[in-house]
Amino acid sequence: MPTEYFEQRERALLGQRYEQLYAAPQQTAERGVTVSALRTTPEQFAQRADFPLEPSPFCKSAFVVHQPDFKPGRHPYHHAGVFYSQEPSASSAAPLLGGQPGVRGLGMCAAPGGKSSQLAAALQGRGVLVSNEYVAARAEILKSNLERMGVSNAVVLNETPARIAEALPEFFDRVLVDAPCSGEGMFRKNQEARQHWSAKTVLFCHDRQLEILAQAAIMLRRGGRLVYSTCTFNDIENEGVLKRFLALHPEFTLQPFALPGLPEAKDGYLHLYPHEMRGEGHFVSRLNKSADTSETESPVQAAPKKKTSARPAASAKGKAPAPIALPDVFSDAFTPNRLYAAGDALWMLPEQISIERLHGLRVLRTGLLLAHAEGRRSEPDHALAMALRPKEAARTANLTIEQALAYQAGETLALGDLPGGYTLLCCEGVSLGWGKQAGGMMKNHYPKGLRRRN
Repeated sequence: MPTEYFEQRERALLGQRYEQLYAAPQQTAERGVTVSALRTTPEQFAQRADFPLEPSPFCKSAFVVHQPDFKPGRHPYHHAGVFYSQEPSASSAAPLLGGQPGVRGLGMCAAPGGKSSQLAAALQGRGVLVSNEYVAARAEILKSNLERMGVSNAVVLNETPARIAEALPEFFDRVLVDAPCSGEGMFRKNQEARQHWSAKTVLFCHDRQLEILAQAAIMLRRGGRLVYSTCTFNDIENEGVLKRFLALHPEFTLQPFALPGLPEAKDGYLHLYPHEMRGEGHFVSRLNKSADTSETESPVQAAPKKKTSARPAASAKGKAPAPIALPDVFSDAFTPNRLYAAGDALWMLPEQISIERLHGLRVLRTGLLLAHAEGRRSEPDHALAMALRPKEAARTANLTIEQALAYQAGETLALGDLPGGYTLLCCEGVSLGWGKQAGGMMKNHYPKGLRRRN
């Protein structure tokens, strides 16, 4: 990092804030978790959590964790999708969208999935959430995290923004652009961000951010809402990007907002500084797209231009797919619908989107994976178990915390005389995964790649 240039620029930008922000020795970065409303309530989580925490001001479902050696990936609640490890200020952007059940939401640059999981919780399984990540390896992480969080109505894409805009113009009610940036707000949390910073990187990010926003503008319906956020301080990537975007897109205007415990964002954007609140550096802004007609007008239904089919990642290779049957694991409280078979997998499509609308796009997940083929058998998928509530399963078994840890480690359980067949194993009202009762033992069907290691 060219420290002399950076210091001169930061002093000019921050004024008296510079000494406070970069005073040595610096405090350690804040830790936080965001609770999924698809799993539990913040109040229930606070009562059950076995680590010290306090409510975060940025989001009703977020908490600051007061435990320096906290390792969220080892906690059973993390494996169960009850919470997502997310530094506190990062939870501020998603609530600004005002997501609600039934809307069409889009998360751009969505990996690893924290903000997308917040959007999904706001939708409560209604409508559709499209989450896109351009980098293939990060897109797989995004897909895995949304499955862990029990999201049933997400479409996960690994695409360029331009190709999505071509397929889905004016389709979305809400769009979140959490843009790739120079990461100045993460310097005390991530030394790698500090090492990779350069003036050239800032300018490169500016151009890329503007390009992503231009495509987001195409995808947002008239009367829709756009949130633009970064984790950097400089005005080139923040106010500078917004200024150029608004000059090119006069149909957009910045909208004032307020976050609890922070100054009102009268101009439609706000800087979050680590020395002024409990979280790392962040920038958030909210914009509206003007409506020529009613705010509730249905989005444009443009016909897809390509004849190629969507490319689901679940298709089998090198063998004829087995016929997929709907698994016998549902109670009357859950009725699978909008079914879509692809290769050796059976999916339930989200509301308000069709396979035809996804033609030609690289699709990693098409809603909820209900079942997959194992040889000539059809078995319920782990993603289905994570999305089901206990009351929606035909057979359930409640585990203690100790049994849940053993199950997540791959152990077979002795749960007494239970009916045979696939059983949804639960702990404290939260679904964990499938087991299959046979011979007086509950055989473990927790995916091997997800199992806890002692």
